[in-house]
Amino acid sequence: MKRLMLFGLPVVFTLFTSPITLAQDWAKATLEKSPRHREWVTVKHGDRAVETFLVYPEAKSKTPVVLVIHEIFGMTDWVEDLADQVAAAGYIAVAPDLLSGVGPNGGRSSSFPEGKTMEAVSHLNPDQITADLNAVADYALKLPASSGKLFVAGFCWGGSQSFRFATNRADLAAAFVFYGGPPDKDAMARIKAPVYGFYGGNDARIGATIPDTTAAMKAAVRTYEPLTYEGASHGFMRAGEAPDASDANKKARTDAWDRWKSLLSK
Repeated sequence: MKRLMLFGLPVVFTLFTSPITLAQDWAKATLEKSPRHREWVTVKHGDRAVETFLVYPEAKSKTPVVLVIHEIFGMTDWVEDLADQVAAAGYIAVAPDLLSGVGPNGGRSSSFPEGKTMEAVSHLNPDQITADLNAVADYALKLPASSGKLFVAGFCWGGSQSFRFATNRADLAAAFVFYGGPPDKDAMARIKAPVYGFYGGNDARIGATIPDTTAAMKAAVRTYEPLTYEGASHGFMRAGEAPDASDANKKARTDAWDRWKSLLSK
């Protein structure tokens, strides 16, 4: 077992192969049936080249952009499928692989040996993450099909990153934090956008951060609306779609997706 401190929260993971890090055939099969245009693009800034998954909605007019931040497992089939679902809901989805150039031989998430992706994600430089996210957001907002409105959503490790990105990006329309921890208390005053939290009732590690986060955001006079889905586990947005999903995770995933779409449409 190996223990890391990730943005003030202890993260424990094993170094043997986890089934979550393997190809999610069910997600890949769903994605392959999608009628929407999807592609990988390379977003360059400075000496970085960020490989980014881009999916367009089928729409007659320009649409907002949703920046999707992957889990600690890196870019997986599920993240690509989720981006496609966001596009199906009517938004341009951009999901950068933040391990771009970090993998063996300069590769990205898919180039890592099984079981090594989590450790690599955990050691990413926060400033590099912010620069990558800003570059991808700027790229997407300049697309001819973009309306110029930007949202960010992240999951697990990416949930923490979406909250932190809100402290560094003033033009966000909203930030969606799926079972991620908060940024530093002092940084919360920089947040301009409303922050909406989605948490699992059986996720005490993250759930324990909610009261202090609520108090800190209130003190900073910032909008923070957390919602906890009882019986759901950490990672319920992914786990709730899996073939072996529990009833609680299925329900949480459905309810959270409905809430997310409603908030996006505001």
